[in-house]
Amino acid sequence: MKFSVLLFFAGLFGALGTVFILLSFGTDYWLLAWETSKTDSQLPDTVEHGNLTFYHEGFFWRCSFEGEGDEDILLKFWFTNQPFTKKCVQAYLSPFPVSEQTHNATTYESAIIYRGFWSVFMLLSVTAVILGGFILVCAAPFTSPCLYKAGGGLYLTAGFFILLATVLTVIWLEVMDVVDLYVEYQKSYLCPDFQLNITYGLSFMFAPVGVFFCFLSGLLFLLIGQALKKHYQ
Repeated sequence: MKFSVLLFFAGLFGALGTVFILLSFGTDYWLLAWETSKTDSQLPDTVEHGNLTFYHEGFFWRCSFEGEGDEDILLKFWFTNQPFTKKCVQAYLSPFPVSEQTHNATTYESAIIYRGFWSVFMLLSVTAVILGGFILVCAAPFTSPCLYKAGGGLYLTAGFFILLATVLTVIWLEVMDVVDLYVEYQKSYLCPDFQLNITYGLSFMFAPVGVFFCFLSGLLFLLIGQALKKHYQ
């Protein structure tokens, strides 16, 4: 009875971890940003309620669209509020807001490498969680201790890699100076009153939830595998 309850919760946590990691991977809302600029002839109220450029970025795409800042800004990123004319470019090796125009060659190449590590961690996490789920489904009818341990280990691995991707995102925004360099460039060459706001999106929020459930599920499956091994000895 205790074994069945433990197995149920381990499977539930594993399923939740898988769902949140896949949502984090498949939705392009890790970062949300909006920028605005004004000329000397524009009043502050005009900028506050005027046109803004919105960005959202994930593993696959970075999209941008124009909009007005006359309501809650974050609601602009909701699917039904976005215009059909938004522009999207592949974001595998192109982290926002770095570009060849706004940053020097060294910073640009370093950003590509940094983004490459982030992408690899994301792919490893998704691969591990899918493979772990497949192995655990195969382990259920045979009650194999080795398969339960392997599945638990893969869930721990998936949680570890998505955690690394989350930490890299935080370091990118909070520690590194790429955002400040972008703002300085835009103020120097575009408009002295240029403003950029960046926040974390839903995809980013899904990641730590997936980490929690993957770690919890992985530990439970390892415990189940160890218990079955002792039972069969």
